[in-house]
Amino acid sequence: MEKIPLTRAGFAKIDAELKHLKTVERPAIIAAISEARAHGDLSENAEYHSAKEKQSFIEGRIKELEGVIGLADVIDTSKMKGSIKFGATVKLVDEDTDEEKTYQIVGEYEADIEAGRLNIKSPLARSLIGKDEGDSVEVRTPGGEKSYEILSVSYS
Repeated sequence: MEKIPLTRAGFAKIDAELKHLKTVERPAIIAAISEARAHGDLSENAEYHSAKEKQSFIEGRIKELEGVIGLADVIDTSKMKGSIKFGATVKLVDEDTDEEKTYQIVGEYEADIEAGRLNIKSPLARSLIGKDEGDSVEVRTPGGEKSYEILSVSYS
């Protein structure tokens, strides 16, 4: 099995979600199922079917998160420096629009483009790997070719 790269913060977030599902959500849904069973006829009991569906989702998510944690390769980015690699926070400027953007390059389980966390497998991240401050990169996106200049690279 392939290791899953995660930052320390990403690992902590996944671990916290897993603990929450096991200690809060799982017991709550078990109680809801017991209560729904107490209402009698299960074939027409919408509360029961809804609770069982939610239980199935929670158990699936627990299995997924346990798998991620089992394959996690937690990378301490605070000791890194140099050219762009996993964990780097990169400040870019779009050479066409002069719009500045800042992204941290992370693994797919912690990627969130709205929060500035870029999946390492994305076209932009792949084009940035190995580059340095001041370099220009060309990225083929679904919307066409884009050019970016790397303003800064940092690790935290």
